[in-house]
Amino acid sequence: MDLKRKIFKSELGGEALSLEISEIAHKANGAVIGRHGETAVLATVVMGETEKTTDYFPLTVDYEERFYAAGKIMGSRFVRREGRPSDEAMLSARLIDRTIRPLFDDRLRREVQVVVTILAYDEKNDPDAIALLAASTALGISNIPWGGPVAGIKTQNLNSDGSLNYQTFFAGPKARINMLEFEGKEIKEEEVLKQFNAAQKEIERLIDFQEKIIKELGKPKTQVMLAEPTPKTKKLITDIVQKDLAAAIKNKTLHELKKLMFEKIKTSEEASEALLFADRIFENLVNDCLHKEILERDNRPDGRKLDEVRDLHGEIGIFNRNHGSGLFMRGDTQVLAVTTLGTVAAEQIVETMEFSGRKRFMLHYNFPGFAVGETGRARGGPGRREIGHGALAQKALAQVLPSKDDFPYTIRIVAETLSSNGSSSMASTCAGSLSLMDAGVPIKKHVAGIAMGLVLHDNGQFKVLTDIQGPEDHHGDMDLKVAGTDSGITAMQMDVKVQGITAEIFENALAKAKKARLHILETMNKTIAAPKKSVSTFAPKIYTVLIRPEKIGLVVGPGGRTINGMIAAAGGLVTIDIEQTGKIYVAGTDETAVQKTLAYIKQITHEYMVGEIVEGEIVRILDFGAIVDLGGDQDGMIHVSELQEGFVKKVEDVVHLGDRVKAKVVRVEEGKIALSLKGAKVK
Repeated sequence: MDLKRKIFKSELGGEALSLEISEIAHKANGAVIGRHGETAVLATVVMGETEKTTDYFPLTVDYEERFYAAGKIMGSRFVRREGRPSDEAMLSARLIDRTIRPLFDDRLRREVQVVVTILAYDEKNDPDAIALLAASTALGISNIPWGGPVAGIKTQNLNSDGSLNYQTFFAGPKARINMLEFEGKEIKEEEVLKQFNAAQKEIERLIDFQEKIIKELGKPKTQVMLAEPTPKTKKLITDIVQKDLAAAIKNKTLHELKKLMFEKIKTSEEASEALLFADRIFENLVNDCLHKEILERDNRPDGRKLDEVRDLHGEIGIFNRNHGSGLFMRGDTQVLAVTTLGTVAAEQIVETMEFSGRKRFMLHYNFPGFAVGETGRARGGPGRREIGHGALAQKALAQVLPSKDDFPYTIRIVAETLSSNGSSSMASTCAGSLSLMDAGVPIKKHVAGIAMGLVLHDNGQFKVLTDIQGPEDHHGDMDLKVAGTDSGITAMQMDVKVQGITAEIFENALAKAKKARLHILETMNKTIAAPKKSVSTFAPKIYTVLIRPEKIGLVVGPGGRTINGMIAAAGGLVTIDIEQTGKIYVAGTDETAVQKTLAYIKQITHEYMVGEIVEGEIVRILDFGAIVDLGGDQDGMIHVSELQEGFVKKVEDVVHLGDRVKAKVVRVEEGKIALSLKGAKVK
């Protein structure tokens, strides 16, 4: 069968890149197989046949990981197949969604679904960049109306020791960036701007590559019906709300104005159509009013200056039983973050297509309905928004955490959004930083975050807004979240509602974000300036001891007898975790029990050295010497010739059962320890 394959080749990051269009998945409106190195994805796009009666554009993006892509058989023992998408898959889906969505006409009411399936993963080339490229090309060659193409570039910069210095993902159409993700070790704004400009050049090259494919294989775009009210309906609603709109925005009475609008619409001749489009027309009028007020008069809804941060407040130690807690408030946005410390056994086991291992630091973000004054049942689990916000705050704080060697705890932060009016994710970062210090986690310094907004005119005129709140977030053109310390940026994320932003806008926003971040850090440092010297009395105390790996068996014992015996002897008040490297973690809330267990492990694994002075009890008398109990199931022998200077006729002439003696190690061979009393100058 002829699949009519056409393969287009390029390169990305020094690796071969190709896009293949064929009869594979030909029932989709567009389908592309993308390869980057040996990583391969299938991107398909489908548009529904009829318009939906919704007041929004119904776009969905699914990112399907397949375990076979990485040569893994995973899942539970009884269900060996993929289940709920991993957090990483949801974040990848969001990354594609946030890049392509601004380039659709929001009046489109046909369902559009983008599905990216990961077919192969070479453990070198991350699928995100090729997934976005393939999805963009699939949309471009399809008959679906869309304003692309787009492309994305992922870059990594490593330190000399191989650890991550920073990682970026910039994406967008030509001459614009409309989506970004960033994490790094306190990176200067100048370096981030440099990466912005470099990414734009590479994105343009990849867009040129796509445009040639689209020109050759692209289908004519379908002429679809766009949800658009009649001029008469627009005038009706405009006449009702226009004169009171600016005051309603300023006085936070938009809800009341909208309610009045619906009451008047119901009695009008255009009621049926007007009710269908009322929400959208109202929101567009608010959008236009907000833009005009800010662009022409620097007049923000709450009267603040363009670079002014709302009132700040911080607290720690809210609840005694928590290991650490922090409350951060910025205007009406309030987040309570609670830090819990656990042992190594509490690390999260992560098994995804790209990664299998353990996760030591977790930040989980919750956003209940009451935070915005709404009712509703709690969902069975976090949605994409909660996962995305939590991941951003987690990246921001992870950069300042101590290493596992310096602080051998598993760390979990839960950020509870208590009230939201703009950027609860950045408030979660601030609250999380406060709670870490309250918990005694020796972080280097505080991390603060701020959300920057934008209002953009068609002629290119723009104003950057610091610390955006509800209306500015909803009706503004950009949401740029920037988190970092007083030394640099640790995490960023950006979404836009326009085609994208220029380097000029980005540079302006970064400068104002830095100013705001330093201001917020002042408040946080007044709340708590350095981590507490010790962890909570309710948190486990963890101590480590390093032994040779071949001695692990001594600690475990036959069938786990030794390790279980130590736990039982401590009354179950300790936990013992052993790594294959020979590192042992002993933890518990009872300090005495932990220290006794630690001492016993050191005894049974102690490696005696020639010349070492030891102490123990005489537990056995032999004709040719005496046996000394060294503790930890180890003993040593003092030969009769080593009891004292000169001839010794009988061992009991020098030592007796029960005597406690100090002796010198004179020989260690195959686990047998020879001791000398005279060598230690003990009479």
